[in-house]
Amino acid sequence: MHTPSGISLPVVPAALAPVLPSRYDREREPAPGAGIRIESDTLPGLESVSPADEGSVWLHDALLGPHSADIVRYLSLARSTGGPVLDLGSGAGRLAVPFARHGFAVEAVDRDASALERLEGWARRIGPQVAGLVVTHRADLTDLRLEGSYRLAMLAGAMVTAVPPAHRPELLREVASHLETGGALALDYTAHQLPGLIAEPRRTWAFQVPRFDGIDEWVVARQVFDLPSMSERITYYTARTGKLSTERVVLTTDKWIVDPERLAAELHSAGLHIEGRRRHRIDDRTESVLLVCRTDD
Repeated sequence: MHTPSGISLPVVPAALAPVLPSRYDREREPAPGAGIRIESDTLPGLESVSPADEGSVWLHDALLGPHSADIVRYLSLARSTGGPVLDLGSGAGRLAVPFARHGFAVEAVDRDASALERLEGWARRIGPQVAGLVVTHRADLTDLRLEGSYRLAMLAGAMVTAVPPAHRPELLREVASHLETGGALALDYTAHQLPGLIAEPRRTWAFQVPRFDGIDEWVVARQVFDLPSMSERITYYTARTGKLSTERVVLTTDKWIVDPERLAAELHSAGLHIEGRRRHRIDDRTESVLLVCRTDD
């Protein structure tokens, strides 16, 4: 639940104070009335599409917020399409490994070698049957070349926002050309209402990261939208406090704002039609969108 606009931060632990955005840069402060929001349940559009190191895994999971239940929806879709499954921007296997545990052959694609290593290690720890169903492929989505064929391809966790608009049509054509007859591409993203972006192009959030390893982690996130380029940058100022010390880390992610009409045209041009669209309202300015697209047979 949002607190009233313009709230100060006495409720935030003192350890967080040194990582407030104003201490790191001289960007102008949020517009009057925008303030800092203390958010405890959903984090509108704050998901990161940058590689996560082991210390940031908890934060990345928390940032998925509106997409956190996507594994259920994607698994349900996989049961209707069958495998093999292509997981684009897989990270450390948030979806790929559970899919393999449910018996699906999965090809996991990510640009981050360390994330793919963690994925493979996780699969091996579960057992040889799961590890045998997962194949990893290191590649950047802007230069993807596939060799297999798939019943389901996924751009989950808002990964479509990591692909520059100039490269997106080529990626969609490449994926569509490797889908089997009746196959599907499923993707999700956070949709921002244009009036809200114009009225408030800079937003600041403070929240606690749910952790179960004895570390207390608080984050202030500065979200800055650039409408001329249809892009955004999020900077996360993080304080992680253990029994003996506090670690302060600054992380950033750069994303592209999705224009739904342009995306629909690109999908159509790639030979895909939107079969289903699921919207989930996050707040009065944003919603989570899940698209299921089928090949034009």
